[in-house]
Amino acid sequence: MMSVKEQEAIRKLMVFLQEWDSAHKVARSRILDNFIESNNGKTEPELELEFSQGASLFLARLTAWLRMTYMYNTCLNKLLKSIGIFLSAASGCRYLIEFLEIGGVLILLEILGLNHLKEEDKRESVKLLQLVADAGRKYKELICESYGVRSLTEFLATSNSAEAQEDVQVLLDSLGRSNPKYQNQVYKGLIAVLLCASPRAQQLALQTLRGMQDVVGDVPSVLVEPVLGVLCSVHLEVQYEAVQLLKALMAHEVRPALLKGLVALLTPPRKKAFTFCDETTKALCLREPVLMYIQQAAAAKAIGVLAKESAEVAEELIQLKVVHGLMVAVGNLDHLASQRHASISLEYFVHTFPFVEEYVKKALGHTLFQHFMDSPETWYTKMDPVQAEELASNIVDIPRDMARMQS
Repeated sequence: MMSVKEQEAIRKLMVFLQEWDSAHKVARSRILDNFIESNNGKTEPELELEFSQGASLFLARLTAWLRMTYMYNTCLNKLLKSIGIFLSAASGCRYLIEFLEIGGVLILLEILGLNHLKEEDKRESVKLLQLVADAGRKYKELICESYGVRSLTEFLATSNSAEAQEDVQVLLDSLGRSNPKYQNQVYKGLIAVLLCASPRAQQLALQTLRGMQDVVGDVPSVLVEPVLGVLCSVHLEVQYEAVQLLKALMAHEVRPALLKGLVALLTPPRKKAFTFCDETTKALCLREPVLMYIQQAAAAKAIGVLAKESAEVAEELIQLKVVHGLMVAVGNLDHLASQRHASISLEYFVHTFPFVEEYVKKALGHTLFQHFMDSPETWYTKMDPVQAEELASNIVDIPRDMARMQS
């Protein structure tokens, strides 16, 4: 027989559950506040003690209310936080299973795609998905099988909350590890994010892609164009992460395609740089040619970084006519950053490969070449239009096998 104390505990539980069942929105909101304040961080045994071994009865009510109301934002944030107390409880695996059995993962993913819901509610949903993923490989697979990668990458690309985007990055990184069945799906999903308009999302996607290089094995060729594409970003943090990813990709089969693409970016079509957005605002905006120049400058900088990292890469770049491309960029009077980065990278090739020095000296002439050698970071500022045009239209053509012979 149950003791008097046990009977009293059960009675209190039944009263509490009846109070919840009969309560309206305001009263339930108050109950959730009290629950969160009193039970945050508790373990499964502690929650069971709190609810007289009937904690699952309350969890079932929470999940049922979530299923009925998540589309209407009814106490959604508090509801998700309350469910999170159960899912994060130490030794509380059964709570997780109970939540999954009612389709919890699908609900959380659907929340991410509802435009009328608040960002903080969506972030809370991501946190719960992280708790699911932390439970092990089969739970990561469940998220991916539920089209989770698509939902998460779309949210990463469109979210206005930096904190929520960072939470999504952590989750995607988790889904991409110890999850061999779906790691390539995660990788390709992150590649798609590079095409979005959010610089923060691009930055986080680039970081995550770089971290996944050791686990993905073969890198898909579809990565080449998006990675080179983000080099036209006006945000330096995006460019930085792109260069770091390029460094990591030099050990993979996509290296030749990436190097060829970088060299091609040094010689964009020569067009008028600026145009007005419209007749009403007359606002000067970045148009395609200007973005090409930003991309040109970033490519010149990346080439210097990659060449200094590996003599083998430097030789491949020379074979791809990088010297010609760098000289074209130095002659771009419309974009100072292109001139600066190209000049600094060109200096490395000149100092490292004597035959490059010979070709560049011949192309520049003795006087201009001496200015270049004396001050590679500033010499281009003293260049006149005629000299710039000579550089932009240079025909330097180093034989493809010259770098291999000299090394």
